[in-house]
Amino acid sequence: MIKIIVGTNRKNAVSKTIAELYQSILQNKGVESEILELLHLPGDFIETALYENNGKNEDYNSFLQKVKEGDKYVFIVPEYNGSFPGILKTFIDGMSYPNPLKNKKSALVGLSSGIGGGGIALSHLTDIFHYLGMHVLALKPKLGQIERNMSDNLLTNKLYLELLHQQADMLIEF
Repeated sequence: MIKIIVGTNRKNAVSKTIAELYQSILQNKGVESEILELLHLPGDFIETALYENNGKNEDYNSFLQKVKEGDKYVFIVPEYNGSFPGILKTFIDGMSYPNPLKNKKSALVGLSSGIGGGGIALSHLTDIFHYLGMHVLALKPKLGQIERNMSDNLLTNKLYLELLHQQADMLIEF
């Protein structure tokens, strides 16, 4: 099963809309997936699940277990302040050692209000995933000026849609 991770805890995030679109693309290709939103992490996990408290927060552990059950992953990564959201890094930091992402496969999709589409954020995250031993698909769509390329919660940019379909095909074969 492919796990689609919404890489922010912001309510009503465009990232969630893109995750739902990606899920429908996978469904049309006959592939099962599940969306996991960092919004649903326990609010206190920074104090109760990291470092000396690793493994002690049952709500965090339950969320992490859903992540671990994935074979492959799609991370929908919004750009925050020139990188990816701190909640995503903190979630990764709270994982057990050895890291459960080791030898797993992933695809990354960046998005931003600016023209870069989260390219720097994807670069930072790729470095972290490589350090953890995760295999990252080379095609990383960068959906820049995302608000201008959406209408009524639908992605209207044909190139962006084509790139997501192409990446999904590559991830399925990966």
